[in-house]
Amino acid sequence: MTAMNPHPELVDGVDVDAVAAAVRGCAGVADLAEGPAGSVVSYLPGRRVAGVHVAADHVVAQVRLEWGATVPDVAGRIRVAVAPAVGARRVDVVVADVDSPPGWDDETPDAPDDRSTGRNEASTWTTAPGAAHAAPSSASTTPTGAEIRPPS
Repeated sequence: MTAMNPHPELVDGVDVDAVAAAVRGCAGVADLAEGPAGSVVSYLPGRRVAGVHVAADHVVAQVRLEWGATVPDVAGRIRVAVAPAVGARRVDVVVADVDSPPGWDDETPDAPDDRSTGRNEASTWTTAPGAAHAAPSSASTTPTGAEIRPPS
């Protein structure tokens, strides 16, 4: 955090610690997410900041959402929160994962479905009538390049 670090490490003029703190402070964000094989990360002397990448014209914030948070709302909050730290750069928000719903037992994901608690609810989701069961949110994903634009 900038207040605790009087000499922040900058990447292309952006204090990545300030960006990370601003993102983590947004409602609906569980945490920053590095992604597969360090795909979204900033490297600093002796350390790295996962979930934030700075480029010449944009900044990427990759996050794990809290269960129930909506992507457009969280993306808007993130853009507002990091604007002072990134200047005129575009802010791209990538949702890498979503936390498990309340009551979900991560130790036994294949437990019998218990609809009274919502446990193992993912096992009942399908993509179309008769389609195979959908993978839980922790399954590997392929980035689509989709962009979430701020409301006009």
